[in-house]
Amino acid sequence: MSAPLDLDAYFARSGYAGARAATLATLHAIVAAQAQAIPFENLDVLLGRGINLDLGAIEEKLIRQRRGGYCFEQNTLLLAVLTTLGFEARPISARVRWQRPRDFTPPRTHVFLRVELDGASWLADVGLGSMSLTAAIRLDESGAEQSTPHEPRRIVRDGPRLFHQARLGTEWHDVCEFTLEEMPPIDRELANWFTSAHPQSHFRNRLLAARALPGGQRLTLLNHELTRRAADGRAETRRIATPDELLAVLAENFGLHFPAGTRFGPPGSPWPS
Repeated sequence: MSAPLDLDAYFARSGYAGARAATLATLHAIVAAQAQAIPFENLDVLLGRGINLDLGAIEEKLIRQRRGGYCFEQNTLLLAVLTTLGFEARPISARVRWQRPRDFTPPRTHVFLRVELDGASWLADVGLGSMSLTAAIRLDESGAEQSTPHEPRRIVRDGPRLFHQARLGTEWHDVCEFTLEEMPPIDRELANWFTSAHPQSHFRNRLLAARALPGGQRLTLLNHELTRRAADGRAETRRIATPDELLAVLAENFGLHFPAGTRFGPPGSPWPS
């Protein structure tokens, strides 16, 4: 078994210095801090390294090595933090639908957290890359708009399925789909294997890094393009020209440092194109 979570090290990593009581204000603040300080990224997948979901391995990578990770790492860490603080939280399985049409069925390879607090259910998710939440949102199926420090969100029902949506400008976009089915450890292990190892997983074929910024902005790296997006959806994109420039972008914008000469992606490629 892993040693108990080092909360002090986690809070030093995320920059959170607030109260540790299990309140809604604490939940919002911890979600915001992690989404801004610990980047979403899939670089170990492209380097051919396995993704270990043991909590000790996640602490070592995301906290002590100051790396980032994807949903199974990010939300496993957040789950441990919240339960250690006394929150009632459970992992819920989902399908990521961001930029995918409704007639396409993506694999159920996402996990978020359902948090019960003062008789209400809340959704917390710091593992959605460029669409990670920066506050918890209420599991309210009415479709009512909910504000966050970044994009407005809502939850809508379509038959047996629930959809978490984000508004960019005037348009609502599906972020993920779920049924509130809990995702036990064995299901997370299987989904993590597909995400990190299956040849058809987009994490094997695209370089991704993302983090939320203060003021409602987001920073996203997708292959050769670095995009800064405002909360209203307006975006500015810069193209990265060389592998060395990529390493500099990762260090300067995401706090991710790799040795000079590091190359990502399949043999013969500096990184996926």
